Amino acid sequence: MRKLIFGLFIAILPALGLAAGAEMHLDEFEPDHTDKASLQRGVTTFTNYCMGCHSMEYARYKRVADDLGIPVELYEENLIFTGAKIGELMKNAMNKDMAADWFGAPPPDLTLETRLRGDDWVYSYLRGFYKDESRPLGVNNVVFPAVGMPHVLVGLQGLCAVKPHIGVEASVEPLSGNINNANTCPEFALEGSMTGAEFDQAMYDLTNFLTYMADPVKLERERLGIFVLIFVAIFFVFAYLLNREYWKDVH
Repeated sequence: MRKLIFGLFIAILPALGLAAGAEMHLDEFEPDHTDKASLQRGVTTFTNYCMGCHSMEYARYKRVADDLGIPVELYEENLIFTGAKIGELMKNAMNKDMAADWFGAPPPDLTLETRLRGDDWVYSYLRGFYKDESRPLGVNNVVFPAVGMPHVLVGLQGLCAVKPHIGVEASVEPLSGNINNANTCPEFALEGSMTGAEFDQAMYDLTNFLTYMADPVKLERERLGIFVLIFVAIFFVFAYLLNREYWKDVH
């Protein structure tokens, strides 16, 4: 028996080492699908900055417009640039073979990205770009080292000159009162149009939208779940009383 346990331990040891080596501290993210304004800002950012390369092939424009409370005419006029109809899937025109030549791999579909990577990972990744002249595109990412994606949001955030503080909480020096790690990026090589707080909010909205896309029925499922639990609780009372009635004469 001891040999068997020892053999199993040896078998899983490499996996444990890999998991430990891949650990990455991330910034926490809490989605809010009831915040329609946030979701509307998120789909706007996604359409203008992400959809040129990334598609959402498992979602339709009209479903998004209806769920987010955007009039269909307004959505078609401002958020569909490919000539697609409102009822079509959210695809783009990028050729995957050409994209693989440009970036090393075709940009992934983002419909289920937050379910694959996790909400915290996506939120941290979007804010984790920094200047790195050794990379082909001149940028790197603290969450995804050697990333092949360009920093498409550089016009908003700017370009961080050093590695951003991701997964590091702000702290106050007791003697001086200075706040350490107050901003995600302590130093910029290129300024953007947004302040640090504004960009963090924009990335929250974008990530919030991506979490909605990965699970568009979450609110409805949770609402129905409450009624199901109430039904089960009521049914349990009747089932208990019926069971007691059946067994009352059994000694």
